[in-house]
Amino acid sequence: MRSVRLRAALPALAGAALLTGTLLSTPAQAAGGVKIHHVWFDSPGSDNRSNKSLNGEWVQLKNTSGKAVSLKGWVLKDASNHKYVFPDVKIGAGKYLKIHTGSGTNTASDRYQGRRAYVWNNDRDTATLTKAGGGKVASCSWTTRDPSDKYC
Repeated sequence: MRSVRLRAALPALAGAALLTGTLLSTPAQAAGGVKIHHVWFDSPGSDNRSNKSLNGEWVQLKNTSGKAVSLKGWVLKDASNHKYVFPDVKIGAGKYLKIHTGSGTNTASDRYQGRRAYVWNNDRDTATLTKAGGGKVASCSWTTRDPSDKYC
C-alpha cells in the first residue's frame, strides 16, 4: 500500500519541482547579485552638453547580495557600444552605485565616465552590464514610451 501512495505523490512532487524552477530560474538569481536598477537616460532641462546636464543621465546599479562585489574590469555599455570599464571598485552589500556620463569626483555611491557627449539615447537604447570575461550580468532597455527614466 505504501508504494501506491508514493507513486501517487510523485507527479505532485515533480510539479512542485517544476514550479520552483520557474520561480527561481537559476541559483545565481536565487542568491542575488548586481543588477541594473534604474536608468535616467534623458537628463532634465535642455541637452546643452554642460557637465551638469551630462551628469543628469546615469545608470544605477544595485548589489542585491549579502556581500561586496568587485566590479574591476566589468563593462557598462549602450547599444552603440560606448563602453565604461570599471576600475578597481567594489559595490557594497545591498548598496547602490550610479554611473554618471560627465565628470566629477568618484565616491562609493557615484562614479563618473568623464565624457563630453551623451551616451544614452532618449528614443530607445539598452544598457548592458558584463563581467570582465564578457559574461552578461544584466541589461535594461527603453523606448519613447518611457518618460525620461526607467526602473529595470
